[in-house]
Amino acid sequence: MIRTGERYLDDLRDGRTIFINGEKITNHVDHPAFRNAIRSVANLYDYKVKHADSMTFKTETGEQISLHWELPSTPEKLVARGHAAYEWAKQTVGWLGRSPDYTPSALTGMLTHIELFESYSQERADALRNYFAYASEKDLYLTYALISPQGDRSKTPGEHTKNIYHTLGVVEKNAKGIVVRGTKMLATGAALADEVFVGTHYPLKQGIDERYALSFAVPLNTDGIKIISRQSYELGANPKDYPLSSRFDENDSMLYFDDVLVPWERVFVFEDIEMCLRQLDSTATEVIMDTQGLARYAVKLHFLAGLAQNMAEINGVCQIPAVKESLAQLACYAMNMEALFKSVIHCPKIYNGFYIPDKTLLYTYRVMSQSIYPNVLGIIRKLAGGGILMLPSSEADLENDEILGIIEKTQYSSVASPIERVRLMRLVWDAVGSEFASRHHQYELFYAGAPYQTLGRFYKQYDWESSRALVEKVKIP
Repeated sequence: MIRTGERYLDDLRDGRTIFINGEKITNHVDHPAFRNAIRSVANLYDYKVKHADSMTFKTETGEQISLHWELPSTPEKLVARGHAAYEWAKQTVGWLGRSPDYTPSALTGMLTHIELFESYSQERADALRNYFAYASEKDLYLTYALISPQGDRSKTPGEHTKNIYHTLGVVEKNAKGIVVRGTKMLATGAALADEVFVGTHYPLKQGIDERYALSFAVPLNTDGIKIISRQSYELGANPKDYPLSSRFDENDSMLYFDDVLVPWERVFVFEDIEMCLRQLDSTATEVIMDTQGLARYAVKLHFLAGLAQNMAEINGVCQIPAVKESLAQLACYAMNMEALFKSVIHCPKIYNGFYIPDKTLLYTYRVMSQSIYPNVLGIIRKLAGGGILMLPSSEADLENDEILGIIEKTQYSSVASPIERVRLMRLVWDAVGSEFASRHHQYELFYAGAPYQTLGRFYKQYDWESSRALVEKVKIP
């Protein structure tokens, strides 16, 4: 049966350990710090059920599961999975970054290059293949944790001799599997997901850091996993005051592994630095995963453009030429990303019989997204002016007749009621000025790594020879 929102909620009641605000909680599904975001995810599963024709596919065994688990073996399958990602993003207007189709896309990219794992280890390749079959059949929501915790970044993990388990590493191995200890970040959506895929991006040194070169997947309720949640922006947020924060705060967490046993059948890379990096860089992992990210980003920019236009209309400034220019710039950013997304799914490369999104185009998105987002926020802030500061303190003010009488005289608009104007401006603040908005600003800046990293990868990927060939055409001998 297709996984429904109700089944997702039931499965998530797994007794995992989450720490937040000085408290250890185990029933996080109904906790006010997480419950609304969790139900936003449940709505995605229900949307998939209602639109099964375009959001799911049937396996050879007759199972009907989400399209993001399907290998892109035809051009049509790549386009279909792209459209499914776009439609899911629309349900959260682009604000749920690591939705359930994100990390499975990474595993899909690994499966398109399974021969890389087979040349490394047939046992590890079988573990990856079998886990993919298991997770896809269950239609699991996976998060991932690839980053080592910040500390003394001048040293690699193995050079921290006083604390060799600052970063997650192997403590021992036995017939059952490996025992790991230490920390991984940034597990976005750990409170919402079923399981976590663990890997590494951090530079490691041969002969020193092998214990940290790992790749595996485990349920988030596994004994010994402790989820340290950041502040919840959902907690205590009235949906009328914070329409985005209250529904789409996917949360970010640090994961501490306190001598966790990982069975061998869930270990994909073991103490091999080169392979740990190649599973990401030498497969279609990044590009299939980033196709989902690009779909979400395009939807988010369209939302922000619409929000700005709505605000300008309520404030009666839509016909001012300078305002039109600003709104057109926002729309242009959104259309740029949409065009890039359509190019990605319609102009693939072929590898091993699979239709793989073009890496140069995806790296272009990574670079552009980091520079565009601050500009988008800046434009909306300028259009908003003091309007997002001079708002009532909360929805409670609208329930007080004396305060409401003043609000109705001061929050004036020719095209909307005072209450409609207040709530629209609240939404603008939640998108550009709240703590939730600040988190998203930081998230978009570092979604694919620091800017110097994304630019460095793009520099290596770009076809400089073709560009130089154009120069040679006009050089005078």
